[in-house]
Amino acid sequence: MIKNIFKTDDITRLEAIIAEGKFFVLTCHAGPDGDALGSTLGMAHYLQTLGKEAVVIVPDAYPDFLAWMPGSQEIVRFDKHRDKAELMIAMADIIFAMDYNALSRVDDMGPLIEKSKATRVLIDHHLSPDKFCALSFSYPQLTSTCEVVFRLVVAMEGYDQLTKAACECIYAGMMTDTGCFSYGPCTQEVYLIISMLMQKEINKDRIYNKIFNNYSEGRLRLMGYVLYEKMRVFPEHHAALITLSREEMARFDFNKGDTEGLVNIPLQMKGIYFSAFLREDTEKDLIRVSLRSQGTFPCNKFAARYFTGGGHLNASGGQHHGTLQEAITLFE
Repeated sequence: MIKNIFKTDDITRLEAIIAEGKFFVLTCHAGPDGDALGSTLGMAHYLQTLGKEAVVIVPDAYPDFLAWMPGSQEIVRFDKHRDKAELMIAMADIIFAMDYNALSRVDDMGPLIEKSKATRVLIDHHLSPDKFCALSFSYPQLTSTCEVVFRLVVAMEGYDQLTKAACECIYAGMMTDTGCFSYGPCTQEVYLIISMLMQKEINKDRIYNKIFNNYSEGRLRLMGYVLYEKMRVFPEHHAALITLSREEMARFDFNKGDTEGLVNIPLQMKGIYFSAFLREDTEKDLIRVSLRSQGTFPCNKFAARYFTGGGHLNASGGQHHGTLQEAITLFE
């Protein structure tokens, strides 16, 4: 069995919150990725097996290759169904903040969550969380928020109640946030967790294929264009840079999630330990920044110093307010 890393008082308090709660709203950050959706849906499935009413509300769209996740059909998108989402947030007596460390990460949902009278619980693995929740489980040393969720359920002696659907979501989040367990703190216990998830009869190969072998033609052609035309290599700094404008993405029928994982590709080159990806956002003069590294190069420090961001040693992100060329010049 995996080691319990939580404070006994915190687990007792969480158990009491769940026992007393009637209507749970689970939220995650804008631009949901595999870990955001996996942790949110995984926790929702667990609560539902306990007989609780639990709904998932996300700020905006998530990639098509995550739409297979059990429970995704019931997700409420705030940007599409704002009135319904606002009503649910107002009705909630418990709100879970999953995979984000500040209310700014949920865009327009932030002020509604902040003024809600619901008890708020944070479950996350990002650095330096804001204090906006009554109870927080923030563990940056873990691979993913999905890992935090799994460990919490086990600590509450709820492993037997975990369904296959919940475990599929949790596994998907752990897999995507570690590049198929190729980076991040993949300790011996992480593989024990994988074994415990597989005991619930999840099909890890099917999950991999659903996520990584489910791309559109446009995504593959965009990848080829990026590698041939848009990747710059700085061998003297063991670094590489990829950039994309809105116009370039439009040429390839860009869909949400089509750039997922592109930042990892340059790390496959011999001698490259740091990779950056800068792309224009739909919002004017906003550049999204993704950073990845190998070894001891600190992506999180680079992101914090130059791109008002943060994250983990080998995986982090940020943003730049200005033009794409200005962001490129800053990186250089």
